[in-house]
Amino acid sequence: MSQTFISNPTVTAVGFSAVTGAATARSTIPVDSSGNAPSYVRVAARNECYVKFGTVTVNATSNDILIQPGDSQIFAVPKGITHIAYIQGTAGGQVNVVPLENS
Repeated sequence: MSQTFISNPTVTAVGFSAVTGAATARSTIPVDSSGNAPSYVRVAARNECYVKFGTVTVNATSNDILIQPGDSQIFAVPKGITHIAYIQGTAGGQVNVVPLENS
């Protein structure tokens, strides 16, 4: 499996921040500045949390993608994926999701 490296990701559109709790929650993936679905998003966490990409019914569990406290990851967003689900780790926190500009 190959990995894409984005050397200078650009953020010009508004993302969102949401509180993570003991129950899964989901939000629509924000669009880029042109109003299009982004090819990549940056996900950051204030506290340990888990995320999962999917559609309007996606749910996250503690077996999904771990985002460490104060860390961030850039993810490719496959075509047809519209939502991101999130859930806290050991304590509630906050997750931040921003769209990266399509090039």
